[in-house]
Formats: sequence, structure tokens, C-alpha cells
Amino acid sequence: MVNQWTLKLLLLPLAILYGIGVAIRNGLFSIGLLRGVTFSLPVISVGNLTVGGTGKTPHTEYLIRLLHEYLPLAVVSRGYKRKTTGYLEVSPAHDASRTGDEPLQFKRKFPHVAVAVAENRSFAIPQVIRDHPATRVVLLDDGYQHREVNPGLNILLTEYNRLYTKDWLLPVGRLREWRGGAVRADVIVVTKCPDTLTAAEIKEITADVKKREDQEVFFSRYRYGLPYKMYGSGERLAFHKDLDVLLVVAIAGTEYLLEYVESQCADVHMVAYNDHHPFSNFDVGDIERHFKAMPEGRERIIVTTEKDAMRLDSHRDLLRSLSLPIYILPVAVQFVDEDPESFDRYIKEWLLNFKQ
Repeated sequence: MVNQWTLKLLLLPLAILYGIGVAIRNGLFSIGLLRGVTFSLPVISVGNLTVGGTGKTPHTEYLIRLLHEYLPLAVVSRGYKRKTTGYLEVSPAHDASRTGDEPLQFKRKFPHVAVAVAENRSFAIPQVIRDHPATRVVLLDDGYQHREVNPGLNILLTEYNRLYTKDWLLPVGRLREWRGGAVRADVIVVTKCPDTLTAAEIKEITADVKKREDQEVFFSRYRYGLPYKMYGSGERLAFHKDLDVLLVVAIAGTEYLLEYVESQCADVHMVAYNDHHPFSNFDVGDIERHFKAMPEGRERIIVTTEKDAMRLDSHRDLLRSLSLPIYILPVAVQFVDEDPESFDRYIKEWLLNFKQ
């Protein structure tokens, strides 16, 4: 059997070739042969250097919550793995297969916020502004590698347990571009930090990830809410030590979530699919079989993430007919810097000082 390090060594030439291609593309933007579009209103990009798992969706939601009561805003995303093409404004009634799971989640949680998907976001931003002329801020979801748009503020996320500085290019590692790409970031957020994060760690990690003197570095963690029922009254259920959970997930980086649920319940069985997996009727049947196979004796429920619920909801009639006790686990971002309000102040001050 080929061990992990041997496999990485075999894949190294592919990673180098991939890196050369990425470097050429970024170089063309750097010297001006390729140009991004700069807009006259604030555009804030939230992205990463890796293929997923850093928390783009919760951090984009954090910005929506922070700003939507003060400024009319719009969210523009590519709509990863959607079956449609071109520009599409997202409606709460849409199916995730048409919009992608994350944009649909944004729209259902914030119905008054304009959400649009498009492959070409330099085209989508003018379109959403034309349709919603009151828009004052645009949030660009997963826009770090989308060089066709020059955001006014570039926010780069990197996971505490998988810092980009310790990673390698695809397919050896999880990086979508060279580590040096972090130099484009105005803000770096180290995500999914443990509750035990110390001041010494903050200082060490800041020195490691910071690539420009004027870059700001912040630290965040997740705070999970009470699971609520996917169908019906939306009743909430607190985790307890006499509860068995079937955790159904199709997201990148499940370790943080699994560790939390295991700490709250008696026993956890996980059914994991690939990130953004498009659930089928067969998958629903598979979930039912796993649930029925769980040992009896304690209370049993199924728990999934908000993002996965968007895709599972494509089979709502089947799920309702099976009467499965499916609960959605909400998650929110909490900043853990010495001054937890420093990130909020930074964003608001940047917007106040924004110049066209």
C-alpha cells in the first residue's frame, strides 16, 4: 500500500505544474496585462487560499449581520455546483440545485438582502446594482481568486489547525494558489480557533501569517446554537448526555463540528459525503437506514448543518413522508481577539473612510 508521504511525492510534479499555471495568471494581473474591474462603491471580498473548510459562509453571514441594518447591501457568489449558468438573482423559493447551497442559505436567512450568482462577478455586480439601485455595499463570497474584480477590501480566511503557511498546492495539499498570494489580503482572519487560544499563540500565528506590515490579523471561533427542527414548528432541542446523534454532513473540514457534537451528546454516528454533495433520493434512503440501525434505548435524532439542509430540502416531500427527526445546527462567528469588537470597528471605519 502506498503511504501518504509517497503519494504526496508522486503528486508533487502535478502540484508544481499547477503552481506554474497559477503563477503565470497572477503575474499577468500583477503586470497589468490582465486587469480587474474596480467599482465606485465598497466591495468586500471574503475568501481563502484553500479548497474549503475555512468558514467563508459563516464569516460572510457575520458581515451581513453586522451591516444590513445600517446599509443596503448585496451578496454576489459564483453559486458553486449549481446546475444553472449565467446571472441569476436568488429567491427563497429557489432550489439549491439552481443557486448553490450557500447563496440560498444567505437569501433564506436574510430575505431583504439581494443575493445573486454568476460565473463572471465583474458582470454580476453592475447587474445587481441596476436591479437594486439603493445598494451601498457588495459582499463578494469566495472572491479571493476571482481577480476580474478588484475588491476595496480583501479578507482572507485561514483555519487555525490548517494555516495556509503550513499547506501545499493542489493536489499534494489544499492550496488553490501559492502561499505568497496572501500578500493581496488587507485582513487575515484565523478561523475555528479553540477556546484555549492563548495570547502567546496569537502573537506567534500573527507573525507567521502576516505578509504585509499594513495587514490586520484577527482570530475567530464558532459558537453553535440550539438545533432546530428542519420541518414542522422549528422547535429547538438542547443537546444532552442521554442523546444519540446521527450527524449528516457534506462539508469540508468536519473535525471542528464533530468534536463539538461529541462533547455534547452520548454517542455520535457520522455519515459524511463530499463537500457540496447533491443529495439524491438514494442518499435519503441511506440516511434513513443509518438512523434505524442506531442502537435503541436513548433518544435519537439526526443533525445536519445549515448549508447541508439547503440541499437536503430538495427532497422535502420524501423527508416529510419518512418523518425523520432532522434538526439543523446553526453556527455563528465570534471574534476572540483581546478586544472582540476590534473587527467590527475596523470594518465600519473602513466603510466610513471609503473613497471612490
